[in-house]
Amino acid sequence: MSKERGVLTGEHFVNGDWACAEGALAAGCRFFAGYPITPATEIAERMSKRLPEVGGVFIQMEDEIASMSAILGGSWGGVKSMTSTSGPGFSLMMENFGLGLMTETPCVVVNVQRGGPSTGLPTLVGQADMMQARWGSHGDYEVIALAPQSPQECFDLTIEAFNLSETFRMPVLVMSDEVVGHMTEKVTIPRLADIRLVERRKPTVPKESYKPFQPTEDLVPEMCNAGEGYFIHVTGLTHNEKGYPVITAEAQEKLVRRLVDKVRVNVDRIIKLEERFVDDADVIVVSYGISARTAKSAVAMARAKGLRVGFLRLITAWPFPEKQILELAHRVEAFVVPEINFGQMAREVERCAAGHALTVPVTHAGGDIHHPEKVLSVIESTLKLRVKRQVPALSAQ
Repeated sequence: MSKERGVLTGEHFVNGDWACAEGALAAGCRFFAGYPITPATEIAERMSKRLPEVGGVFIQMEDEIASMSAILGGSWGGVKSMTSTSGPGFSLMMENFGLGLMTETPCVVVNVQRGGPSTGLPTLVGQADMMQARWGSHGDYEVIALAPQSPQECFDLTIEAFNLSETFRMPVLVMSDEVVGHMTEKVTIPRLADIRLVERRKPTVPKESYKPFQPTEDLVPEMCNAGEGYFIHVTGLTHNEKGYPVITAEAQEKLVRRLVDKVRVNVDRIIKLEERFVDDADVIVVSYGISARTAKSAVAMARAKGLRVGFLRLITAWPFPEKQILELAHRVEAFVVPEINFGQMAREVERCAAGHALTVPVTHAGGDIHHPEKVLSVIESTLKLRVKRQVPALSAQ
């Protein structure tokens, strides 16, 4: 183990929350504002210790609403900013998450999911915030959300989240879960020279000509820092390229269409998947996060029995891989979708399969992970049918 400019390198035996914090530091995060909440508190604790060591700032806010506001302000001040939370706090952040999308403010929000609704199961696992991640704020927008399955990916995908936030000038989500956050495994932190980092594009025009919301060719505006001498006006209201409010249908169409399209036209750059055995599969198991780890074991058990079962893991949960699911749906009989909720991402699979293949959820409300034998049982019962549409779509297993 060693340090480069205060950032740890080498091999470590740590949990996912710790790895997430170190990933943020390696990505260049130098401001964290948050509020303690199980099972994400270890991220805040780690950042409170480590940020002063690298010249950064940690602040514990009075609540999650203020935390989200603070990291938006920190980002406009010129530093990479992050917060972390779990379900109840995630709900409180949603209004200002929408503000970050409207003001095109790069930052990262980590949600270590637990069982809900409400206070629910503070110390036990859940994956029922996935649709809230996509639709939790109001209005039309697109979102980028990553789903780690291990402490190593907590490190790697936190860096990726910062890179995406700077590339597309928007808040990006890391949708972890309690088991991944508290799981302890080996995490390898490479030398800083070997880590790809993206920095926001600074203005290339004279200060008097700069417009903070003037899109470039890829629909993403260049971004100055407040206090650098550029004139900026930042508002959550519908606005023009200068940032001034324009309350018309035409301005709304122009602005919101661009906010949506800067993600939609770049989905091939954003979406990351793990695929195994999909070329010969009759059934494909689709999963993410901790559920993907047990699902992978179920797929291995099925293959050992001679069953033609494939595996697709959502590393990028949002934007959803619509094109890939539809292509696979033309080749397979069914998708089996294990997740720790009552079928949130399974509905996306069913929608994108468009009737060409069955979608069979494997669900429970939270508090525990899936047993591979349960997933295997659903795979086997699905394969026995051999005829599409004989299993009711989205019937809870």
